[in-house]
Amino acid sequence: MRRALADGTRTAGLPGALLVLLCLGYTAGAAVGWGSPSVALFMGDFGLAGAALAASLSCLAHGCAVAGPARPAWLLFGLSSAMVAVGNGTWGWYEVVLRTEVPADSVADFAFLLFAPLAITGLLVLAQRPRTAAGWLCLLLDGWLVGGSLFTLSWSLALGRVASGDGGDPVKLALGLGYPVLDILLVSLVVGLRFRSRDGNRAAVHTAMVALALTVVCDALFTAPGLRSSYRSGELLDAGWFAGSVLLARAPWSQPRGLASREHPSAGGSPRRRVASTFSALTPYAAAAVCTAGILYNALVGHFVDREVLAAASTVGIALILRQGVMLLDNLSLAQELAQKESHFRSLVQGSSDVIMIAGADGVLSYVSPASLRVYSRDPEELVGGNLLDLVHPDDVDRVIWEVGRILARGRFPNRREGGAEPSARVECRIRSGEGEWLHVESTVNRHRDGLILNSRDVSERVRLQAQLQHNAFHDPLTDLPNRALFAQRVRAALGLGQAEGAPAPRGGDGTGVAVLFLDLDGFKAVNDTAGHQVGDELLVQAARRLQGAVRSGDTVARFGGDEFAALVCGRLAPVQVHELAERLRTALSEPYWIGGAELGVAASIGIAFAPRDLTPGADPRAATDELMRNADLAMYRAKSEGKGRVVLYTPAMRAELERRTELAERLRVAVREGGFTLLHQPVVDLASGQVAGVEAQARWRSAQGLLLTPAEFLRTAEQGDAATRFARWMLQEAIRAAARRRADPTTPDVPVSVRLTEDRLCAPGMYEAVASALRDSGLPPGQLMLELAKTGADHGADELGRRLAALRRLGVCTAVGGFGAGGGSLGTLARLPFDVLKLDRSLVQDLADSALTRALAGNALRLGRDLGMVTAAEGVDHPRQVAVLQELGCRRAQGLAFAQPLDEPRLARALVRRVYPLPRPVGALAGRRPHLADQTRPGGCAEPAAGRSGHHHAPLDLPQRHAVGGPSGGPHGETSVPPA
Repeated sequence: MRRALADGTRTAGLPGALLVLLCLGYTAGAAVGWGSPSVALFMGDFGLAGAALAASLSCLAHGCAVAGPARPAWLLFGLSSAMVAVGNGTWGWYEVVLRTEVPADSVADFAFLLFAPLAITGLLVLAQRPRTAAGWLCLLLDGWLVGGSLFTLSWSLALGRVASGDGGDPVKLALGLGYPVLDILLVSLVVGLRFRSRDGNRAAVHTAMVALALTVVCDALFTAPGLRSSYRSGELLDAGWFAGSVLLARAPWSQPRGLASREHPSAGGSPRRRVASTFSALTPYAAAAVCTAGILYNALVGHFVDREVLAAASTVGIALILRQGVMLLDNLSLAQELAQKESHFRSLVQGSSDVIMIAGADGVLSYVSPASLRVYSRDPEELVGGNLLDLVHPDDVDRVIWEVGRILARGRFPNRREGGAEPSARVECRIRSGEGEWLHVESTVNRHRDGLILNSRDVSERVRLQAQLQHNAFHDPLTDLPNRALFAQRVRAALGLGQAEGAPAPRGGDGTGVAVLFLDLDGFKAVNDTAGHQVGDELLVQAARRLQGAVRSGDTVARFGGDEFAALVCGRLAPVQVHELAERLRTALSEPYWIGGAELGVAASIGIAFAPRDLTPGADPRAATDELMRNADLAMYRAKSEGKGRVVLYTPAMRAELERRTELAERLRVAVREGGFTLLHQPVVDLASGQVAGVEAQARWRSAQGLLLTPAEFLRTAEQGDAATRFARWMLQEAIRAAARRRADPTTPDVPVSVRLTEDRLCAPGMYEAVASALRDSGLPPGQLMLELAKTGADHGADELGRRLAALRRLGVCTAVGGFGAGGGSLGTLARLPFDVLKLDRSLVQDLADSALTRALAGNALRLGRDLGMVTAAEGVDHPRQVAVLQELGCRRAQGLAFAQPLDEPRLARALVRRVYPLPRPVGALAGRRPHLADQTRPGGCAEPAAGRSGHHHAPLDLPQRHAVGGPSGGPHGETSVPPA
């Protein structure tokens, strides 16, 4: 911007130099008489006419181009110059073309006479109008003082003799007096309005005033009788008129256009109020002195003092007295207003809560407001005379000096874009209070004469609050450890991809490494549920302190939320050392916690992930950090799935397995939504009669080639997530509908259907409602449905599971515990939960015929089920020898390949019609033994026997009455449980 302004100034200066050379050339030619009388006449007439015409065209063009209040003034200046051009052209027509004397009362005289009124009107348009009546009165008095004084002097010098010489002809008298009188009025306005021009066009107006003043001076010299009688065109006096016209032509373009547009008040800024200068204040007294000089001149040379001179001088004196009286009253009013404002501002400053200080350019304080005693605990009188920098904290001195220097420099070199506003800045620093502490102070600094004025306030509380908010944004509120956001920043800094406050130094290729450990407290949910959340919070605080004490000083420990923690380890550490550190953390977290006089215990599962050493320097820092943290998270969940309380190192196979499971989960959702699964049923055979006692529904996936597959991965994926819940609901609904269709078919025997569910699926929200709705819509009796719990004791408490099972049994649905003997159940589970059937896991059945130990375990489990009043069953019975051993051990029912594989609906219908499967002959003590009392059909079981259709006997799920389980329904909580929400 500064370069553009300088270029504009240089461009504007070139025409100005040419105009100066032109004026000097004209003056030199006039001084030597132009070499010949004819050339002198031509230059004295048509030369002046050309210069006046140029001034006219320049002012008219500028007046048409610009907008605002100055446009009429420039148009009037152009018309006044046009009159001068007409007058000089007429004069040249007579002298140069016609070669005659200019006649009296010619067109030139009237044209010259019109120059002054148009110029006077233009100056009045440019005049800054007073705002008060006193201002208008002073303006009129000043104008008369200047005009009357000049009239008195001119009348004494020349006008009196002109008037006496032309007394016989009124027209000549009017022309002889009108032109100089109008010039006097024009000079009065130029002098009176010299310093009242508008800020937006100051340079142009000043140039125009100089041009008009130069023209008036030449007119005054021409008015003198002695000079007028000897005047010839082309003389040196013409050089003054020529220079005036040239200056007036130059006036509209005397400053850069862009600068004028920025300075103009219409451009958006407000004009500054101008203060009267010494010259303008002394103008009335100078005018009175001129009037006095005219009277003294007449007295000294012995001339008679005319009535006109006495009248004009008297009015000038009266005007001066009136002006003094007006100014005196105005000064009294201003003094009162100033006193009121001073009192007002003093009360504002003294009552302000901010500290106001005035300092010189050297930093010495000259004023300090009383608020310093309240804010700084310092007496303001003690601070006055001291240096401002002595109060500032040494670490902030350089910044304060730089800001103050910038403000002072902006004051010396103002910025045009700021519209002339005073430079200011906001500075924050620390100032020592009277009590010795450092206060955070925010100051607004402005220029004040040659120094500065500072408006300061104490913002220590705000700074502390900001620091606290900043700390809270990156730290856990419970343990005060870094949170996930700050931990991620420090991981990026450790990877050399970013910086964070308090982060370790970036790691390069010097053998250093970066490892992230994710930790999860195993069993913390049980602590929260049993001891309460307050005890759980105290446990988390103690765990955080143990983690901080176990890691090195340069490592970072963070809490992500809940019972999840993380640790960032950097340095020259081998994987073995990091693994040892993780084991040390696991041991520290697994030690007993004493809270409220009680001993609590949790374990820790830890996953470790190392950052790649060949990390690209230009890699995305967020992506690299997220990948490293995801890897540690995967390793931690692998540790939990492998039995908890262990440390697992991340391997790429975990990522591949996660992607595979994610893909399978998505395919599972699509298969459930688009009918990609089908339902098969495997018969459950009564080992005493060989009859089909029920069927178990099993899902199969229909591949793209139409094959029915049983991928274990699909079934394992179906145990988690929302897709697993939808899959369980679909299997329940399809099994119930299929059972209802078989029941409605008179050719197919009616047998109960069993559906296997995990604890998570059974306790999922809405599962109870889904079972009740499916039974109601299909019309299947609830006793014809058995829900088999595949796994117990996983994530839900026994109370919640007991409520769900009790609600289902009240609905009439039978329940079974499956997978017994292989970790799927426990003795406590059998005692607390209401089950009707106990089913041995296939892991016990597989070695049943070959292992005496397995046979003994299975026998005890079956005996326990009979003692508890439950129907005993076994799954995975694939060989006849297993069937014989189960018969010998007293097992009631079995399913497996020894009888039939899972069947589709047509083959299942044929198997149900056939009804009976051949059984091997019992061996050993079982031959000829009467059935156990618990194996008898229980009266009033889940499904009552009924006469079959078409001569078939409908085989209900024949369950004996349970004993020693408490409550009429056999559950430990009786029938008080409510259906799950």
